[in-house]
Amino acid sequence: MGNCHTVGPNEALVVSGGCCGSDYKQYVFGGWAWAWWCISDTQRLSLEVMTILCRCENIETSEGVPLFVTGVAQVKIMTEKELLAVACEQFLGKNVQDIKNVVLQTLEGHLRSILGTLTVEQIYQDRDQFAKLVREVAAPDVGRMGIEILSFTIKDVYDKVDYLSSLGKTQTAVVQRDADIGVAEAERDAGIREAECKKEMLDVKFMADTKIADSKRAFELQKSAFSEEVNIKTAEAQLAYELQGAREQQKIRQEEIEIEVVQRKKQIAVEAQEILRTDKELIATVRRPAEAEAHRIQQIAEGEKVKQVLLAQAEAEKIRKIGEAEAAVIEAMGKAEAERMKLKAEAYQKYGDAAKMALVLEALPQIAAKIAAPLTKVDEIVVLSGDNSKVTSEVNRLLAELPASVHALTGVDLSKIPLIKKATGAQV
Repeated sequence: MGNCHTVGPNEALVVSGGCCGSDYKQYVFGGWAWAWWCISDTQRLSLEVMTILCRCENIETSEGVPLFVTGVAQVKIMTEKELLAVACEQFLGKNVQDIKNVVLQTLEGHLRSILGTLTVEQIYQDRDQFAKLVREVAAPDVGRMGIEILSFTIKDVYDKVDYLSSLGKTQTAVVQRDADIGVAEAERDAGIREAECKKEMLDVKFMADTKIADSKRAFELQKSAFSEEVNIKTAEAQLAYELQGAREQQKIRQEEIEIEVVQRKKQIAVEAQEILRTDKELIATVRRPAEAEAHRIQQIAEGEKVKQVLLAQAEAEKIRKIGEAEAAVIEAMGKAEAERMKLKAEAYQKYGDAAKMALVLEALPQIAAKIAAPLTKVDEIVVLSGDNSKVTSEVNRLLAELPASVHALTGVDLSKIPLIKKATGAQV
């Protein structure tokens, strides 16, 4: 069995399913429908008007002015069968707030895109046209969802850069200006009327004066006409004279200008030739010698460079050869001295005390020379003694003390030498 379901005009009832796997769907609003147990499903969708508040913040217009726009839209799900079926497919099972969010996103997107194509004046001064444009653009998109836009109005438009307030100040200034102009025009009209009244009063007085003045003017005009005719003829004659003189002066000046032009052309040609000559002269006297001098200096520098390099190489080779020769000499002298010292050591070792004695005897003349060196500065020595034997004894005493001094200095005993032993013994 089943149940009978009723629905009011503010809701839509959707009955789906049925016997034998039927995919038939029944859409009912403001009526009733039969639904089978277990094999049929019933769902409801609200048809009430939904109020949507659209806010677009800091959206730039076509002039780049950021605006904050708030709009209010009234929408509802359409009841035509095809459109109701579309709405049920998309929103059935969703609550009213979910439906509002979907429509809100669509409306705000179109509102932003339209704001970017309009100026601030178009948005602020003609809100109805702006709202109409939003409805026309957004209606097809929300219509494909089965939703109808009943109304869309602009609730508020403002900005944070004082652009709209500046527009208000401008309009206020325009109204104030128009008021001031109206007052001025009224005062002007009053003054004109007052002047007209005074004019009418004075017209009568001026009429008589005018007739008198007319007669006088006619006389003066006639007189002036005669004088003017005379002056014209005189001026024409004078002007013709001056004009002819100016023409002659113009011809003379033209001839002078032509002469100056020819002279100037000749001067330019002479200056051009002079420039060429000066250029060639500079090339011949400055540039060419400078290039030759630079080449000469360069060649000299190259030759000097090669010379210095060769001299340096020769000097290095000379120093190397001298060093090698000196090294060879030093090596030979070292070897000879080593050989001499070796032979001398062998001789000293072989002869013992006799060799040492020979060395001392060789050194005695040098020691004596060093001791007697101060006496070389003495011209003569005078020995004051009355006894000749005394001088002889002093010399003998010095010879006797000589072996002891040598033995103290060198450790060699000269008294063992027979000749010295004999000399010193005889003295003793």
